[in-house]
Amino acid sequence: MVIEDIFKALGDPTRLRIARLLGTMELAVGELAQVLGQSQPRVSRHVGILCDAGLAERRREGSWVFLRQAEAEGHTAPVIAAVQAMLETAEAAEPAFADLCDADRRKLVAIRHAREAAAEHYFARHAGEWDELRALHSPDTEVERRLSESLADSPLGAVLDIGTGTGRMAELFAQSAERVVALDKNLEMLRVARAKLQHLPAARIEMVQGDFYDLPFPDASFDTVLLHQVLHFATDPAPALVEAARVLRTGGRIAIVDFAAHDHEELRTRHQHARLGFTDRQMAELLNDAGFTANPPLALDGGTLVVKIWTAQRRAAASPPSPKTPALETAR
Repeated sequence: MVIEDIFKALGDPTRLRIARLLGTMELAVGELAQVLGQSQPRVSRHVGILCDAGLAERRREGSWVFLRQAEAEGHTAPVIAAVQAMLETAEAAEPAFADLCDADRRKLVAIRHAREAAAEHYFARHAGEWDELRALHSPDTEVERRLSESLADSPLGAVLDIGTGTGRMAELFAQSAERVVALDKNLEMLRVARAKLQHLPAARIEMVQGDFYDLPFPDASFDTVLLHQVLHFATDPAPALVEAARVLRTGGRIAIVDFAAHDHEELRTRHQHARLGFTDRQMAELLNDAGFTANPPLALDGGTLVVKIWTAQRRAAASPPSPKTPALETAR
């Protein structure tokens, strides 16, 4: 980051508007173009200048490119925070700029509605499948209550929700965590989650496309990792847990919500379950081999399928990573 580049980047009305919009929510380039009433190539050029100056960040999801406000951290934190504060002050003090920003935010309503409509369409297509599966196990509200209680003894810190699906876990813990990164391999599920989570502050929630066998984060990036009804999609859960351990800080916690071992073979074909649940012994071995110290599991016996909650702490030295397994898409 060069200070001259920052001031040059802010020396354009469109880029000032983009900087304010990205402080509101994460947006695709096409969505920004829709709000600004400008062509996508032109908006892309403005976005490139902001990213080069360190004021915005790009993230690709399939053919879409999403933009978010750059995070204020490390040695750049004071500068980023000062720029954000300056933009807030400018909007409060300059009526013309305030009117532009207000009009832009009103146009975001259409973006939000479009996302919600797409999510509702997806739910309508899959509601029968999910209702069928939910009928086999404890109510979601009870699972969520017990999971929250199992993590209530210490701060959540930075949370990674692996296989976020509809984004429910990210939503559940967003208010009590420093920040939540919601990750899923399935692009359509990410768009559903984005619609569900768009009411949360952009600085608190981030959505990332990625695979649980190859997490796109540096070592020791998180304090808490969640795998809620995800691990049964893994043909080989071991490398997924090794990856979870890698991105956790020493002493960080993992919480796995999944089914106890069962014999419902139809879930393999009807819901793409690669594993028919886990025994406590299997899970204890998997966690230990990945570098965790496991706690006693919790069982919720409210249905045909028993839901288990396994929690563990990241030890100071994890086992060497296993060879990576080909990716398997998750969806629920």
